[in-house]
Amino acid sequence: MLVNHQATGDVCTLMMCLQDKELVVAQMMWLMDHIFKYTNFGIVSLIHGDFFIRQGKSHREQQLLLLKKHLEKNYRSRDRKWIVLFPEGGFLRKRRETSQTFAKKNNLPFLTHVTLPRIGATKIILNVLVARQENGSPAGGDAREFDSKPKGLQWIIDTTIAYPKAEPIDIQTWILGYRKPTVTHVHYSQRSQPMGAKLLNEQLVPRKIKVTTKALDSRGKLLKLHIL
Repeated sequence: MLVNHQATGDVCTLMMCLQDKELVVAQMMWLMDHIFKYTNFGIVSLIHGDFFIRQGKSHREQQLLLLKKHLEKNYRSRDRKWIVLFPEGGFLRKRRETSQTFAKKNNLPFLTHVTLPRIGATKIILNVLVARQENGSPAGGDAREFDSKPKGLQWIIDTTIAYPKAEPIDIQTWILGYRKPTVTHVHYSQRSQPMGAKLLNEQLVPRKIKVTTKALDSRGKLLKLHIL
């Protein structure tokens, strides 16, 4: 499940949307910023086996290694079927300027309401959980690895969260309730065809870069929400 990330409240919003999905919730593994470890649901997430990741260049390589070990140890042993991932790698307000600078240098879409995704965690997930394939066959003739891992991803749920006037809700607001009730829009776009690691890297990730959202008007009416 790929989700855009604007503020800490996104996690609460998504949890609210998923709470009635019964067994699916129990089979999900969340990848969240380490700050959520210290929230009111942090201990529950730790027991559940979710992964808390630290941001920043100084932590990047170490965190990816820890993620790899965490997936190998916990994903199948806990019968997980889904992963919730925020591919932007951080909150919109912190990433937007860097994303736009990178976009200008590399002739990529100039985005305002989302940022260009970072694919480090995505690659780790694919390498650990999906059997490598070349031209439809196990890479290097490694049939043993191919049989022990899924042949490809069965579902990708592309999710966009949008707030009125592009003003996201943080977790403090969720807990303390000092903001007036507001309408939050959550848009789901599903992809159901099986997709191997090579195909995902070549097609879905570049397509995810094209995700665009339009701001909401003051009445909370969704003007336009479009996922390419």
